Amino acid sequence: MSDNVVRLHKGPEPPAPDVPVTTLTVVSDPPAAPSVPRPRVPLWVRSGRAVKRIATHENTKTTVRAVARHGLYTLNGGRIVARRTWDGRTGARYERMLRAAEAAGNFEVAEEWEERLQRFREARHRRRMDLLHSPADAAKGVAVGTGMGIGVLVALGIVMALNSKEVGDVITPLKATVDFIAALIRIVQVVWGPAITIGPFLALLALWAVGSKQQAAPQWALPASVRSGEGEPITPSIVVKALRDLGIPAMRNAIKEMGDAGASMLSPIKIAGCGVELDVTLPSGVSTNEVQNRRRKLAENLTRHEHEVFITIPEAARTVRLWIADSGALDEPIGPSPLVTDETLTADYAKGKAPWGQDLRGDAAGLSVYQRHLLITGLSNQGKTAALRALALWLALDRSVEFWMGDLKGAGDWNMFDGLATRLIQGPTDDHVIQVTEMAEDAVEEMNRRLQAPPGTMFPPLIVIVDEAQVAFMCPVKDEDKRPYGGSSSNSRYFMAARKIHNQGRAVNVLLWQGTQDPTDQNLPKLVREGAHTRASLALGTESQARMALGDKAVDGGAAPNLLRPGLDKGTLVIASDGIEIPKGQSSITVRTHYISTDDAKVIATRAKAMRDGVTTLHVIDRGADRDPLADIAAAIGDASRLRTQDVLKRLAMLNEDAYGKWSFIDLKRVLDGTGAEPYKSDGVMVVGRDRIARALANRPETDSASAAE
Repeated sequence: MSDNVVRLHKGPEPPAPDVPVTTLTVVSDPPAAPSVPRPRVPLWVRSGRAVKRIATHENTKTTVRAVARHGLYTLNGGRIVARRTWDGRTGARYERMLRAAEAAGNFEVAEEWEERLQRFREARHRRRMDLLHSPADAAKGVAVGTGMGIGVLVALGIVMALNSKEVGDVITPLKATVDFIAALIRIVQVVWGPAITIGPFLALLALWAVGSKQQAAPQWALPASVRSGEGEPITPSIVVKALRDLGIPAMRNAIKEMGDAGASMLSPIKIAGCGVELDVTLPSGVSTNEVQNRRRKLAENLTRHEHEVFITIPEAARTVRLWIADSGALDEPIGPSPLVTDETLTADYAKGKAPWGQDLRGDAAGLSVYQRHLLITGLSNQGKTAALRALALWLALDRSVEFWMGDLKGAGDWNMFDGLATRLIQGPTDDHVIQVTEMAEDAVEEMNRRLQAPPGTMFPPLIVIVDEAQVAFMCPVKDEDKRPYGGSSSNSRYFMAARKIHNQGRAVNVLLWQGTQDPTDQNLPKLVREGAHTRASLALGTESQARMALGDKAVDGGAAPNLLRPGLDKGTLVIASDGIEIPKGQSSITVRTHYISTDDAKVIATRAKAMRDGVTTLHVIDRGADRDPLADIAAAIGDASRLRTQDVLKRLAMLNEDAYGKWSFIDLKRVLDGTGAEPYKSDGVMVVGRDRIARALANRPETDSASAAE
């Protein structure tokens, strides 16, 4: 090892005594160990690995599936043909249907099938008795036919001989017939050999075609697209199998007893929009709610997602109606609203229907709002405001309709109604709740005024819209008399105003439309939600919320907004109302609403404004501030060139009830006398001109305006 030490220093002199000597020891690598040869893998192991690799290769799997599939198509095709032949020759079909009817508890149908079986057996017996006499009859027929044929040929030969004066022509027809028969025999001799060879292959091909059409092979052997089930068409056998595997013992046992006749439970499968629809008559011992409660399993058995299968209860007893969507169809948009595409569209409050969207069948879904209070609820950000606004935009195209609006979210979703709505309150604060509550109470007063009018008096519709109404119900503020604005007690101001409008408003066309989210007993009291004639719900979290939104009857009848997918089924509503066409026997309908963007809503609102004379929108209800009567009169007139004095007084009262509620024509005339804007007659009625009021405001002394402002 001494030879391997290298000293690292320069010069021959040794280092200082107190400086340590630094040395680097270099150790050479140990000699390499002799290489050991790797053991040789036995041939049988390598062969097994190769076989496994080949057997598990995807190409091998595909080939095996193809061979098995086409072989089983032929085998099971033969079984199907044999079964059909057996059914045609025997009463097996009638016996199967008889057992199926008995298993389903349809004893009347069972008796009918028993009668058919008896008639079939009698007819078969007659045919068999006829066969006893058929050989003799056939022999007689052959003998008579042969004799007649020879006679005809001989007669034909005699005619030919008379014509040609040749006796030999008498047998010419017979000879020609014999030659023709000999030619046929030669053809058969030539073709018989190949036919014997090819015939079995043609028969196998026919059996394969039958099996292929019925997909008569195990699931694992079918093509990948069929094995996945994605987009698989709905057939009776698929529906029966899905029902059998629901996990309901009575259903499973009944279908097993029915055998191939299980499809007798089903009505014809009809195309319905972007899916299919059918009725299922349940076997005895199976209730409809057992099937409803297994909606997810039924959908998965049908190779569909849960939201693509809807179960409702028709009028027929012990029957469920299934609507099954085409795979992925419900995720496709339904197209723009007619309000956007048709600029000539108008509305009719009394007779028209709002084009709200499409039902699951793909048919247009129109909603009548005539004398119907409305409630729309759902989770946040599911399209509630858009659905409510779409109805208001359509109704705005009827110039006779007046809107009072309160948006307690205040995000600007209703800005386009500025100039359409007589009142528009937007904001989420307690002050805005107070203003919305007072607006609802004013609607009650207007309702009472109309109710006291002479019988037969017709009133224009007044639609009071409160969006995010849960904010009003949850408001903790109390007035000076200690009455709460929110809550559901008998002294709650907003609650009582809503109840009063619900009780009597529809008779005089004063209607309340409310939009609220995430309903509970606290933010949507029971008496208020049950007062709405049209109840609609977007996606909800629980079944109890669905019952709050739509009522027990609708939910028990199959309505399930809690099964809609939050975020994915935006704008999809489950509706319970007599204002929309609901299939007979059902208590609700599912509608996919048209989405109208804010920009499109502004365009529609502009069209509606062009149909009106001009509306002055009040944004804040001021109840106590000092007023400038001349300025308030100008605000009341708005964009109209002139306005009847009666309408001016009405709008002033709406602007400030305390200041102008008791004004008469004398009070109005007193304020305008000497200003140059006095009322004058036009077309026989007293009016106030906008331009005259504007000049009076511009020409009045600054001291007057300053003192009025103070």
